[in-house]
Amino acid sequence: MANSDKIKLNPETFAAAVLGGNAQRPDEENKIYIKRQLTLYLEATLLAQDFNSLEESRFTMAKAQQREAILSKLVEHRYHG
Repeated sequence: MANSDKIKLNPETFAAAVLGGNAQRPDEENKIYIKRQLTLYLEATLLAQDFNSLEESRFTMAKAQQREAILSKLVEHRYHG
């Protein structure tokens, strides 16, 4: 994956997809199931937000490294070329 290939998750869509695979257990009370679903939804949303923050940081760092490389080449060309 190239540095320019930034991935961004939609937290709500991600959380809904996670919940889709979490069926109610046959012996589970509705209230317990709903609490479990809510907890899972909130955790999935926060996880997606954390991922997006890390991805943005990685993307920003990659851009900074590219700028530094370009500046280095310009300086090298100007003073050593």
